[in-house]
Amino acid sequence: LAKHPEIKALMKPDYNLIWVVVLMVLAQLTAFYLVKDLDWKWVVFWAYVFGSCISHSMTLAIHEISHNSAFGNSKAMWNRWFGIFANLPLGLPYSISFKRYHMDHHRYLGGDGIDVDIPTNFEGWFFCTRFRKFIWIVLQPFFYAIRPLCINPKPITRLEIINLLAQLAFDVTIYYLWGVKSIFYMLAGSVLGLGLHPISGHFIAEHYMFLKGHETYSYYGPLNLLTFNVGYHNEHHDFPNIPGKSLPLVKKIAAEYYDNLPQYNSWIKVLYDFVMDDTISPYSRMKRQLKGEVKQD
Repeated sequence: LAKHPEIKALMKPDYNLIWVVVLMVLAQLTAFYLVKDLDWKWVVFWAYVFGSCISHSMTLAIHEISHNSAFGNSKAMWNRWFGIFANLPLGLPYSISFKRYHMDHHRYLGGDGIDVDIPTNFEGWFFCTRFRKFIWIVLQPFFYAIRPLCINPKPITRLEIINLLAQLAFDVTIYYLWGVKSIFYMLAGSVLGLGLHPISGHFIAEHYMFLKGHETYSYYGPLNLLTFNVGYHNEHHDFPNIPGKSLPLVKKIAAEYYDNLPQYNSWIKVLYDFVMDDTISPYSRMKRQLKGEVKQD
C-alpha cells in the first residue's frame, strides 16, 4: 500500500455480486423444476454437469458475501441475510457458520486448533496413499463439514439457527412442489461439486505446500470466471476486503509482488499431482502454534 496507494480505491463493495447471486438462485430454481420429471440417470447427469458447477460457484459467492463484498462493511447484517438467501439452492445450511470460521482462517492462517482449513491428524495419517488421497478428495465435503466440530467447536448462534430454519423451510417447499428428484438434484449437486470436480482443485491449490516455504498459491486459469476469482489467492489474503472482481487489478497494479511467486494454471493438474505425488498429503500444510490473545468470531 505504501508503494501502490491506488489499491485502496478497490476496497469497496461489488454491487454486481448481488445481481449475479440472484440470477444463480433463479437458475437453480429453474433447474429444480426441469429435472422433476426426468429419468434418474439424467437427474444424476445434470446434477454433476450443471448443478455441481452452480453449487460450487455459489459457495464462493457466499465466500465473497462473508467478506461483506455485496453491501459493504457498513451494512454487515445485510450481507448476513443475503448469505442466507444465497445458501438456499445448496440444500444444507452453510453461510453463517462459514463466515465465523473463515474469519479465523484469515486472522490465524494455519493456527493449530483455530484454523479448521487445516486437516486433522487422522486425515494426514490415514489418507497417505494414492488411492486413499483420491478417496479423500471425493469426501472433501464430508471433512469440511465435520472438521470444525472436531478442531474448534463453537456455540451455536441465533443467526445459525435462522440459517438452519430458512434452509429447512426452503427444502420442504421444493419437495412439496416438485418432489424427490429436485431435492436429490440439489443435494447431489452440492456434494459432487465440492468433491471430485475440477473446481475443487482450489481447495488444495490455495495452501498445500507443493514447494517448501510457499504456503499460499494463486491460480490464474479460466475457472476464475466461475469462482469469483478465488484463484487470486495471494492477492485475496493480502487484501481480503477487496472483492474478487477487483483482484486481477491488484495483481496488475502490484505485479512486481505477484508475478514471480509460484502459481497454477490448472486446478485439474493440482488434483492429479496431489494424488500422484507421494511427497504430498493432507499433512502438507503449514501449522502454527499461536501465541498471545486469540479473538474468534
